[in-house]
Amino acid sequence: MDEARTFRVAAAQFAVGRDRKANLAGCLRTIDAAAEQGAILVVLPEFCNHLSWYDDRDQALAAACRPGDDFLGPVAEQAARHGMYVKVHVTLASGGGPTGRERITAAGLLYGPDGTLAGAADKQVLMGSENDHLDPATEPGPVVHTTLGPIGLYSCMEGVVPEVCRGLALRGAHLLLNSLNSFALDEAALHIPVRAAENRVWVVAANKVGPLLPADRIGAISAAMGVPAEALDGAGESQIVAPDGTVVAKAPRYGEAVVTADIRPAAAADKRRADGTDTFAVRRPALYRPLASPPAPAPAFARTRAERIETAVVRPAGSGRAAVEDAARLVGEAAGRGAALIVLPELFWYPGGVLPDPLRPDVEDARAVLRALRQALSGSPSYLACTLPLPEGHAALLLGPDGPVLTQHQLHEGARHRGWARAGEARALRTHDAPWGRIAVVTGDDAAQPETLRLAALAGVDTAAVCLGGAAEPWEYALGLPERAAENRINLVAAGHGAGAVHALPVEFGLWRTREAPFDGVISTPVTTEAGPGLTLAPVRPRQAERRLVSRATDLVDGRPWRLADALVAPRPTAALAHRTTDR
Repeated sequence: MDEARTFRVAAAQFAVGRDRKANLAGCLRTIDAAAEQGAILVVLPEFCNHLSWYDDRDQALAAACRPGDDFLGPVAEQAARHGMYVKVHVTLASGGGPTGRERITAAGLLYGPDGTLAGAADKQVLMGSENDHLDPATEPGPVVHTTLGPIGLYSCMEGVVPEVCRGLALRGAHLLLNSLNSFALDEAALHIPVRAAENRVWVVAANKVGPLLPADRIGAISAAMGVPAEALDGAGESQIVAPDGTVVAKAPRYGEAVVTADIRPAAAADKRRADGTDTFAVRRPALYRPLASPPAPAPAFARTRAERIETAVVRPAGSGRAAVEDAARLVGEAAGRGAALIVLPELFWYPGGVLPDPLRPDVEDARAVLRALRQALSGSPSYLACTLPLPEGHAALLLGPDGPVLTQHQLHEGARHRGWARAGEARALRTHDAPWGRIAVVTGDDAAQPETLRLAALAGVDTAAVCLGGAAEPWEYALGLPERAAENRINLVAAGHGAGAVHALPVEFGLWRTREAPFDGVISTPVTTEAGPGLTLAPVRPRQAERRLVSRATDLVDGRPWRLADALVAPRPTAALAHRTTDR
């Protein structure tokens, strides 16, 4: 494939109901519209054949598609007629499983320009009522090699957790196709673009518009969920996202639409951050083994987590001694104002957090900084997170009332600290139990890897201090940190040289529960307080981390597809998985 070549791709959004013929007409109509705009590939929404709501399994089975039937056959023919790739998503009935009954899966099907099935992927993470009648995937979806480059398929809830997209990107996908059936506004605002940015891949995502539930049930369901009936329509905003997280095309919130963009899939081969760090090359698969292991109870927390604590982001002015003096003053002020956790940027007294001589860290200077910070905390119950160049490498420290209580060495190497950080010597993510909750401290380069805070969630962390360096990219502030809070149910207090924020877990979270406030279309996005220069105070809610059910039977952490996460812990991409397609 010509690496400089661009292709026009499309995302289509439309309404789907119970009328199979009308649903097929919507698929064919939007495929035609994409072809008329010159697209070589179009992505359609999730569950194109029927509303994702069934009275029982028999109804779900009757509505399901079968290969080559009167629904999928015309879609394949349309792909061939236009000579284009078409991703359609349906419920699919297939041969008997271990119990002998037919399986019904939520399946993404990619038809090629000749009308044949190029690849298929069953949904790994089912959402809410989907668990009642559908069967989850038993194997990871393939990476499909096409004229556009390697493509991966995923759908809706699989993009609300990090594992599925991460696995596809690690196995070589440059373009990810996402079909959605969602009324959540945080899909378009957060979950879709972050999967592009963190994996440095292109994403084409198609959502629905119109009612997502049967008209005769919508009133009762609305009351049970505490969500207004009008908010249960598909959220639209289908979009195409570049590898840096930039949305290059977006459909409107309401109404049928097809949006297109010209993309260069080969650009996704470059996994380097702005500072030159190859984010895939520095991964530590051996550290991530818990992500591919069965859910286990997190280490018990001996106390009751606090409902609410005050936290502080400190961004001192200047550099060198002036920065240290300003930091000490602000830390003292934060402690005096009741901040239980205070966070400083990475190596805050160096411009951009970069040592002037990376091969000769000034350890004596670091000790002087530590003394100044401890003095500022003297007599206070506050905890303070910062990073220092220690003799054994770069480390984040958590200072308690009586001195350091946790030393967390940097887990992933980065170009800024190459030669002295020695991340390979760090063996695990550590935690500390404060009177109000369990804390982890994360350095900037580690925060860029989604696996890091996933490990924190599995360790029962409710609040993480993130010390960001000067190399943090715009997507990390705008998308990465909010997503880490949302997908892991962890409060994040992040301080950087250029920005910072407190991302607090919301009280209004998930579905199928009584709400204290009107539903605003957001399900899991944290409440964010942006931090300016100097001192910023904002509350977080440690106890909210115990709530992980985003919908009935869908746990954001323990419900991760751990059985199918081998790519995350493999020392290198698995060739057998990277090149397999699924025969149906």
